[in-house]
Amino acid sequence: MNTEPPIKAILHQKLIETGERQRLQQWLRAQLLQCGWKDQLQAHCQDVIQQKSLEQVTVDNLVAELTLKGRELVPHSLMEELFQRVKTFLAQHDRP
Repeated sequence: MNTEPPIKAILHQKLIETGERQRLQQWLRAQLLQCGWKDQLQAHCQDVIQQKSLEQVTVDNLVAELTLKGRELVPHSLMEELFQRVKTFLAQHDRP
């Protein structure tokens, strides 16, 4: 029986310990702002509220709708760059 923590958990902990997680988050926020992601998501939010009317929109429904749309709006090239940065981080450390 394998008692080692999953690789994902180890990677997450290493990212936090080294401060790389925070750096990646800051980089990602800046890139999302630069590509207009936030503005697009805000516009979608307003559209949803106008289409359903404010009385019919719940916070849970809005969060679910925006989560799906937010993921769709992230440029593929940005996700690739993020994954590449994580891979580079892994390569620079012996084990995650």
